[in-house]
Amino acid sequence: MKRTLSLLLVVLFIASLALTGCSKPAPTGGEGAGAESDVIKVGWMGSLTGDQAVFGQCEFNMVKLLFEEINEKGGVLGGKKLEAIGYDTKGDPQEAVNVAKRLTGQDKVVTIIGPNASGNAIPIAPVLEEAKVPDIATVATNPKVTVLDGKVKPFNFRVCFIDPYQGAVAAGYAYDVLKFSKAAVLYDVADDYSQGLTEFFEEFFVGKGGKIVAKEAFKFGDVDFRPQLSKIKEAEAEVLFLPIFFKEFSLIANQARELGITAPLMGGDGVPSEQLFTMAKDAVQGSFIVNHVDFDDPEVQDLKSRYRNKYGKEMELNGYLAHDAVLMFMDGLERAGEADPVKLAEAYETTEVVGVTGKISIGKDTHNPEGKEAAVIMIDGDGYKFMQKYSAKLD
Repeated sequence: MKRTLSLLLVVLFIASLALTGCSKPAPTGGEGAGAESDVIKVGWMGSLTGDQAVFGQCEFNMVKLLFEEINEKGGVLGGKKLEAIGYDTKGDPQEAVNVAKRLTGQDKVVTIIGPNASGNAIPIAPVLEEAKVPDIATVATNPKVTVLDGKVKPFNFRVCFIDPYQGAVAAGYAYDVLKFSKAAVLYDVADDYSQGLTEFFEEFFVGKGGKIVAKEAFKFGDVDFRPQLSKIKEAEAEVLFLPIFFKEFSLIANQARELGITAPLMGGDGVPSEQLFTMAKDAVQGSFIVNHVDFDDPEVQDLKSRYRNKYGKEMELNGYLAHDAVLMFMDGLERAGEADPVKLAEAYETTEVVGVTGKISIGKDTHNPEGKEAAVIMIDGDGYKFMQKYSAKLD
């Protein structure tokens, strides 16, 4: 499948659509899209500060890069320009709600891209519904982001696969491919993402015949994991599943190796980051990661190169998902025929596009990309080695 940036540009060029970027992380004015007939405003929200700032900065950079490039093609909907307005959620749920209110109420954006964490994406639903403005989450994988109590949230969408699927892939790959039958889990009890991924990994691993020989928890902010790791070492697990983000993954990897734990580590999409190689390069070697994209895929090299040339550094995982969120928005805008938030939401429900992370076919009853394959990668030397695409069946 052609999944390069050129695909996005071809699609948009044919449709005579393009975007323009805003280089500032916050807007200087509060006029709505209706007040400026030649400008259509698009919101972005995510962590620009805090432990996950590297993810949020990459996302917003990607949105601005794409908007800048596509804007050179002449504008959208007959010459209108798009302005990207971004705010820092600081990784805080309440701040995410405040940002959503500001984007929809003050800035009058027609859609929002982000946030990049489930804990921030879940609580903004009431704001979106009241304002009737759709959101496309990037790397927010908890099921509750788009569906609650069996009912789809009308204005919440995403381009990433969800935790049950991610957990099933990790469990299936560990049991079926790596042939491990004894697993340990160390997770963040205070994080929605970590709790969800833990639940689904355990369910599918045990369902296949495996055994969870140790299940330990910590709370965000902890830096000493030796007590939990000592228990895990005693349990003689064959693999240690860490459904957490790169900072804690690095700290745990270093401490695990110091304690003599040699079992390979396994994580989800919160793990890939250039920071891993700075914080724990030796300790994370041989770790397996369930990811959204194969970083070495020839089809994504053009996008990586464009980002590197623009910002002078390597792109984080979030950049790929931000790219596909922009693609989904532009496809929806083309089919809606106008920058109306409600019509955009309706268009999003029938999205069928191929992005750099795979085919995005939105389910009307879930607002998730259905049947999206995961890429299993392994940390090898200074980078990631692609192992295989892996699909899991969810009952």
